[in-house]
Order: sequence, then structure tokens, then C-alpha cells
Amino acid sequence: VQLQASGGGSVQSGESLRLSCAASGSISGAKVMAWYRQAPGKERESVATITPGGGVVYARSVDGRFTISKDKPKNTLYLQMNSLKPEDTAVYYCNFWPKTTVTTWGPGTQVTVSS
Repeated sequence: VQLQASGGGSVQSGESLRLSCAASGSISGAKVMAWYRQAPGKERESVATITPGGGVVYARSVDGRFTISKDKPKNTLYLQMNSLKPEDTAVYYCNFWPKTTVTTWGPGTQVTVSS
């Protein structure tokens, strides 16, 4: 399954963005999916995960502001990002979780938040 993230952009602090991740195949399987981000000079980190059953977990830094969801018929993963902060600036990627199992990364989508 190939995954392509989109929807990034440049916004002001406090604004919102919705990222989408289109999958080339079904995302209804038994794998946990995640949104990751990588800021310049930092390691790629998981910010939100969703299980096949819909259970979600968020990184402490985004909990209460970001919402991960998926549309199985459309084979699409989403990340609704509200109350964006400058520290959310990063390239965002979608993929399976955990990161150690991932062998291929797409180009991601850039999110830039200015104060």
C-alpha cells in the first residue's frame, strides 16, 4: 500500500488545517496507522495513531488540538489540526505504526505555522 499525504500549507498561529492521506489500497486491515512529523534538525515522531478498531492515541504535544480519523470506504486517513502553534511546523507524513516497521516513506506535506 502506498500512502500520499496532502493538505499542508502556511497558516497563522491559532488557525486550522486538515491533512489527508490517500492510500493506494485498503486501510481496513489489521495495521495501526499513524501521522508522523519531522521538524528541521529533529527526529521523525509519531503525533497520532489509530487502530483498526478506531482507538486513538496522541502525543502529549498535540492532545486536545489534533484529531486523527479514517474513512475506510475512501481508503483515506485524516488529521484535523486546530489551534496550530509555531512548534507544529514540520513535514507531516502518514504511514503504518510503529515507525520501525516502515520501509518506505512518501514525500510528506509541509505545515508552516507563523506567529
